[in-house]
Amino acid sequence: MLDRAKEVLTTEAEAILAVRDRLDDSFTAAVRLIVNCEGRVVVTGMGKSGSIARKIAGTLASTGSPALFLHPAEGVHGDLGMVTSKDVVIALSNSGETEELIAILPVLKRIGTKLISLVGRMESTLAKASDVVLDVCIEREACPLGLAPTASTTAMLALGDALALAAMEAREFTKQDYAMFHPGGALGRRLTLRVRDVMRTDDRMALVHQDDLVRDVLFAITRAGAGAAVVTDNDGKLVGIITDGDVRRHLLKDEQSLNKRAREIMTANPRVIGPDQLAAEGLGVLEALKIGELPVLDDDRRPIGVLMMKDLFRAGIL
Repeated sequence: MLDRAKEVLTTEAEAILAVRDRLDDSFTAAVRLIVNCEGRVVVTGMGKSGSIARKIAGTLASTGSPALFLHPAEGVHGDLGMVTSKDVVIALSNSGETEELIAILPVLKRIGTKLISLVGRMESTLAKASDVVLDVCIEREACPLGLAPTASTTAMLALGDALALAAMEAREFTKQDYAMFHPGGALGRRLTLRVRDVMRTDDRMALVHQDDLVRDVLFAITRAGAGAAVVTDNDGKLVGIITDGDVRRHLLKDEQSLNKRAREIMTANPRVIGPDQLAAEGLGVLEALKIGELPVLDDDRRPIGVLMMKDLFRAGIL
């Protein structure tokens, strides 16, 4: 079994390298068509090639090239209506003679869309009808029977990735652009979530006055389910912070600490953050200072929230 696995991987790797070595100006022309496309990139294919086409369409769409998958069999029954003259079509077929693809070629020609093909036979009907042809010919399939599409689909997939990423680079697509299309992913959350999106406010924030007793500070922290209390002056502006750890440490030294005033045990002038900063920036501060809470202030230095490490974890920033 291990020998078979190694042989499959070797065969598929060799297929990709062979496609790499055959790259020429046709690849550059295909990328330019994708980048200059005023509509969408429509990717199509049947069977296993269709599965690869779906993946290529998804990769294009997430890297800055608006794209969709068109099932060629559905295309001849009305779905070709989604294709316009401003689109670019990428068709995948190892043989280049896939019946369902050949059936839509006359319509694509009448629409006037540009056609890029990924084919294993350069003399095929699909190749001859294409504006740009990319050769994905393989020496052999990884399948021991030489039947199941394996190395051929791997070569198509790799070349599709190459097209998408070359187009992405040509568009100067950034991490911020990627995050915009992936708001639910870890990178998207790190690059889009603001402090105001995850900070604790109102009853979930322990807010105390500098003259409050430490025992009241402890109650405020407990009620809020927080790890610290934000301390303010008579104008409601931040003057310090007291963590539950601060309270415990003072109690170990002096059992009467609960009767002290907040200003006597608080950490004055703590590190703060603004509500419009990235939550990931707050994470960086918390990790660098090895603290669990960060007061969030408005422009007048009044506390409007608290950024907590465990809330960043829940939000998927970590």
